[in-house]
Amino acid sequence: MEDCAALIVAAGRGSRAGGGLPKQWRPLAGARVIDHTLAAFRAAGISRVLLVLHPEDTALSPPGVAVVAGGATREASVRAGLEALAGDPPRFVLIHDGARPLVSPALIARLVAALAEAPGAAPALAVTDALWRGAGGRVAGMQDREGLWRAQTPQAFRFADILAAHRAHKGGAADDVAVARAAGLDVAIVPGDEDNIKLTWPGDFARAEALIAARGAGAMIDIRTGNGFDVHAFTEGDHVVLCGVKVSHGRALLGHSDADVGMHALTDAIYGALAEGDIGRHFPPSDPQWKGAESRVFLAHAAELARARGFAITHCDVTLICERPKIGPHADAMRAALAAIMGVDAGRVSVKATTSERLGFTGREEGIAAIATATLVKA
Repeated sequence: MEDCAALIVAAGRGSRAGGGLPKQWRPLAGARVIDHTLAAFRAAGISRVLLVLHPEDTALSPPGVAVVAGGATREASVRAGLEALAGDPPRFVLIHDGARPLVSPALIARLVAALAEAPGAAPALAVTDALWRGAGGRVAGMQDREGLWRAQTPQAFRFADILAAHRAHKGGAADDVAVARAAGLDVAIVPGDEDNIKLTWPGDFARAEALIAARGAGAMIDIRTGNGFDVHAFTEGDHVVLCGVKVSHGRALLGHSDADVGMHALTDAIYGALAEGDIGRHFPPSDPQWKGAESRVFLAHAAELARARGFAITHCDVTLICERPKIGPHADAMRAALAAIMGVDAGRVSVKATTSERLGFTGREEGIAAIATATLVKA
């Protein structure tokens, strides 16, 4: 998910959960708790993840995951993570408890969407049970449940706002919503998920195991594949833009936008996997606002639409068909550019090229064609 980072807090000791290990490192359905949590964010298309760990645990982090040492309190750990992200700040940040391994891509998508209207958003479930006050093991009174919610994580914020709020806070907050509200930030309530449980007591692990097993046994895996094809003719110019990379060439490509033939094909492949038509349906060429637009706008929209529908982009492949320019020297930069726009790891993106053996319009160097395939999986 472009320009969004996940800050996963797992620096606690979790002694109430039992088991002899901090709960984030305990086994759960064939993996560690923290591995399930990280996998949930990858499935949601969040490629930038920072894990906040106890200083004694940093060596236990999964390979390839950025780590920062946490503090003595949860609030201090979150502050440490935010400061570590501040050197290259994302637009949005999702702050999540590492002991909630069953967060869904759909919930993450709802939170990010809510940040278009408010500086903060958090998931919660309305309290439906009767509430008592107790004393000495006896019911001492009743508590009105009207307007009460059970808070969950991840709690999502515009990064600059929550960083400033934490820097100004004097300490003692129950969660990041409390820090945000103390700074005067508006926080939207987003519908939570009953399965998004926090592992606190020994019995929670058995419940989580059952939920994971039910997901595997009861849900059909929804895998979508889409294809895209595009062609652009050459015109006068001194460079082409292919898969987000400017390449020097004796001609330019002709088009209503920036004529990035590779990115157009990939965008259509994602729309195709979603049964959402093509670029022209979402960005009509008859609309003058899209004339000369950068194609990254189209690809980012397709990727965000996939996430909003609960899909992760697991792989995509682009083949550029041309005699010239040579694509090989630029392929890695193209992969990185596409991955950044879609918010996925570059290892899930392939860019390659072929010629048409001097046959047809590409062989006569009248233009460039591209074909792309995208695979989406609903988590």
